[in-house]
Amino acid sequence: MLIDVRDVTHGFDGGTPVLRDLTIRLEEPRIGVIGANGSGKSTFARMLNGLVVPEHGTVTLDGLDTARQGRQVRGRVGFCFTDPDAQIVMPTVAEDVGFSLRRRGLSKAEIADRVDSALAAHGLAGRGAHPAHLLSGGQKQLLALTAVLVTEPDLLVMDEPTTLLDIRNARRVADAVRDLPQQVVLVTHHLDLLTDFDRVLVFDNSRLVHDGSPSDSIAHYLDLMDHDR
Repeated sequence: MLIDVRDVTHGFDGGTPVLRDLTIRLEEPRIGVIGANGSGKSTFARMLNGLVVPEHGTVTLDGLDTARQGRQVRGRVGFCFTDPDAQIVMPTVAEDVGFSLRRRGLSKAEIADRVDSALAAHGLAGRGAHPAHLLSGGQKQLLALTAVLVTEPDLLVMDEPTTLLDIRNARRVADAVRDLPQQVVLVTHHLDLLTDFDRVLVFDNSRLVHDGSPSDSIAHYLDLMDHDR
């Protein structure tokens, strides 16, 4: 998918911009996004599926404008939040994944087959009847991811999905994402998750300040943090 961001500036409720003068084109399979808290990276991520619409400029995905064609965009872009509890809406694991398919015109048998396959593919086999909110933190994030992926999006955007997890569970989520066929945009503070990505963006003070390979971008970010001490 071609992500085309042109001359975007955005501030909430007319306040100080949280993104300034952003122009970028992205089409690599694995794109990382890093930066300090408040740097604008999460706002950028939310613009990719129309959760946030820019005040100025345009964001298009394969030519679909997120401001004017938000429904079509969200049909092709899956989004995972930092806190999976914000996404889990049904009482059991299987029901939660199946809820994502409710408007697909599938029969109950087809939905059940899709759900079982998705759970097996993402480390939740045999958990279908388990209460969703009683899962461990890592399992909840895998459930949130599965509920998005069962809809077969073209692009998966993940906004700090491992922030609330310990290292072991963060790696479980990273492993689940690594071999996906979907294009992935991952916002994260866990820099080690990005070492095999194709491209990494660095945001600072509401601007994109670096765009390069994982090693170069991580080095640039760490240098910024050293100078901010």
